[in-house]
Amino acid sequence: MPTILLKPGREKSLLRRHPWVFSGAVARMAGNPTLGATIDVLAADGQFLARAAYSPNSQIRARVWTFNEHESVGAELFKHRIESAISTRKALFPDSETTSSALRLIHAESDGLPGLIVDRFADVLVLQSLSAGMEFWKEIIADLLLETTGLLTIYERSDADVRTLEGLPPIVGILRGTLPASRIQIIENELNFSVELETGHKTGFYLDQRLNRRLVRDLAKGRSVLDCFCYSGGFALNAIVGGAESVLAVDASSEALELCKENMFLNHLPADRLTTLQGDVFLLLRKFRDESRSFDLIILDPPKFAPTAAQADKAARGYKDINLLAFKLLRPGGLLVTFSCSGGIDAALFQKIIASAALDAGAEAQIVGHLSQSPDHPVALNFPESAYLKGLICRKG
Repeated sequence: MPTILLKPGREKSLLRRHPWVFSGAVARMAGNPTLGATIDVLAADGQFLARAAYSPNSQIRARVWTFNEHESVGAELFKHRIESAISTRKALFPDSETTSSALRLIHAESDGLPGLIVDRFADVLVLQSLSAGMEFWKEIIADLLLETTGLLTIYERSDADVRTLEGLPPIVGILRGTLPASRIQIIENELNFSVELETGHKTGFYLDQRLNRRLVRDLAKGRSVLDCFCYSGGFALNAIVGGAESVLAVDASSEALELCKENMFLNHLPADRLTTLQGDVFLLLRKFRDESRSFDLIILDPPKFAPTAAQADKAARGYKDINLLAFKLLRPGGLLVTFSCSGGIDAALFQKIIASAALDAGAEAQIVGHLSQSPDHPVALNFPESAYLKGLICRKG
């Protein structure tokens, strides 16, 4: 088997079971593995450390499949990991196999399957293959997913930017079975949502915000709500059901706003409680400030500003800008529910950014809640990077 030999002292992260090997840790390669092929990772003294997938184009040169020298990489290993992941979801969400259920079945490294995302929407699986190793084994894994779930259809949404870093082209389309329709209806928190599988964001719906959307429902009663980056209306609809006086839902995409309004109709919610507005959130927040508008509850759930730590400085400026404006728009006693899904911004840095935004806005504020991703997006203790969603609830004094 081809091997990677690490530089002296660079084995420490692997001994702590972190699943990534960065290019800068590699001393030399023995053999000529193909893209995504399995290799052994050895310490400088030749000690076996891990068996991993090789990615010559990425800064993450290898992603670990197993730390067990006697464990083979193949269908048996993948079947066990898939069954374990799905069993965990069944325990967390006993009703997850209903015809309208929606949840994440596989969460990449956290489930021992680096680069694999699988979301279930009713009877359709949506798969993202985001690493060279996963692409290498994708066909076998697709068959195992159908075998384990008993479903018939897998739609592939391997069009995330990270594939470029792996030397992989984007792929979108049917992987197995047939897609009954591009839009699938699901139920979350007793609300109906239409999910756009073919062209929607990521896999079609942000399942990681399930519990946070329910929390916003509990906070919204009697408040005027501004929902920024609203997408298909997950937060907006929950706010209306929770008794919000009014909701202004803002997004740059006209398609997203149409989907938001469609979801309002699906749930027979009063149309006069929701106003949608298309536009750039940064510009609109400044416009609202200049017009002296104000709100009781503001939700900021922006797209990923910093995929990696290299973009953290630029992203920090973006997060500070929108949160500063939000603090200015909040009425006294108002709540800001703000998120970052950027891997390059950790929780401590995000809190510092929000604190700086409040200071520059001249706002006295308290953190009254810390938020994170839904439990079907687990965080592996040996892989803190999987804790990507950070959220704060701040109350303005």
